Amino acid sequence: MFEIPGKCTFAGGSHPPDSKEFTAERRIVQGPEVETITLMLSQHIGAPCVPLVKKGDVVQAGQKVADNDGFVSAPIHSPVTGKVKEIALQPHVAQGRAMGIVIVVDPENNAPQEPVNDQFTEMFDVTQYESAQICDISRQAGLVGMGGAGFPTRVKLEPNPRLPKDTMIVNACECEPYITCDYRLMMEWTYQVLAGIRLAKRASGCSKVYIAIEDNKPKAVTAMQTAVDASGCSAEIKVVAVKTKYPQGGERQLIKAVTDKTVPTGGIPPMIGVLVLNVGTVAALAEAVVCDRPLTHRVVCVSGEAVSEPQNIYVPLGVTVRTLLEFCGGVTEQAARVVMGGPMMGFALAELDTPITKTSGAITVLTHSQIGLAKFKHRQTACIRCGQCLEVCPENLNPTKIAHAVKFNALDVAKDYYISACIECGCCSYVCPANIELTGYIRTGKIHLAKQKKKA
Repeated sequence: MFEIPGKCTFAGGSHPPDSKEFTAERRIVQGPEVETITLMLSQHIGAPCVPLVKKGDVVQAGQKVADNDGFVSAPIHSPVTGKVKEIALQPHVAQGRAMGIVIVVDPENNAPQEPVNDQFTEMFDVTQYESAQICDISRQAGLVGMGGAGFPTRVKLEPNPRLPKDTMIVNACECEPYITCDYRLMMEWTYQVLAGIRLAKRASGCSKVYIAIEDNKPKAVTAMQTAVDASGCSAEIKVVAVKTKYPQGGERQLIKAVTDKTVPTGGIPPMIGVLVLNVGTVAALAEAVVCDRPLTHRVVCVSGEAVSEPQNIYVPLGVTVRTLLEFCGGVTEQAARVVMGGPMMGFALAELDTPITKTSGAITVLTHSQIGLAKFKHRQTACIRCGQCLEVCPENLNPTKIAHAVKFNALDVAKDYYISACIECGCCSYVCPANIELTGYIRTGKIHLAKQKKKA
């Protein structure tokens, strides 16, 4: 048995209302039937994929339709049988417009894909799979991190003699308000999640595993601990209840909370021997390795006060936000903004026809009062130098200095204040009494710096 060296928390952070009551007890349901899907060619960090099909081609469910030879990349597979309508610019959650493959579904040859969680039990034998086999399948199945930026899973799993990994952390915090897709996976797909954890442990060579769950989810802690005990894995896998605080699910913050180790600024977890994987990612790994299924479907949480019937939905990649909102009964008159992700780090959508990608875990609909439109309640004022942004910043930065540098186009000053170290968690914007959109300025500054670097 191994102990928890960390204090189960980190410095800084904030405490927004979790608002998970809308969907926490909503079981995962089968998504709506779709007529078309749009598979974006850019769905993860690294090189975008190149189409392997052309307009007019007939594709089968599970068929690889795009790929890239780059090491940091992952192929894309069709979740449906149908015909390629076009390959053209489509709405993209982060890029505005990007290339995507539009497939018209063949209604006569498309039975809805069902989850496979009932195929996993406490008797799962991980020893029948070898490390290299698991890594190769994760690449061929197109697995990427499903709870963050979408780093290709094979790159994370593959053992590296230069940066050996000994500790694996399963990020089950789900600290963003409203989102409950990972929570429902732990509650309903418990043994599939555990199978994926054991497969990832075997592939990476880690000797110990921590399943980190925020302590406001006691049912999930109990469910995962029961599964670990029943599977006889308690000597190598430990369930950890970490403190409920945002952004506890941030990779750097979680590593500090659990292991008391600090990832160097600009560095990555393997530099200190740590591997971090999301709950959805390990569930998809189990599905790919055991059931020979590529990543074509995922669970999406649709929530918010302005959603008529909030739900956790099992959907094919490429379905549009509009379709899922309609499936949930539409939105109320209070709806003011639709966000892909949570309210803290999500992206406000300009178009409801934006498709779901591998990293789209949630759709959150915010009301007028929440975003400050009602009676101009939250008009921006001048900075009062209260220092609250410094207190909550989990990276110990000075968000106001960085934001003002960006505002006045002093990007060199922003770099001097370590703009690149910002994880864009939104804590500074959340607590700012002057209602300055600090995170927005910082995000804009990063975009400008990236453009400068590209030109150079």
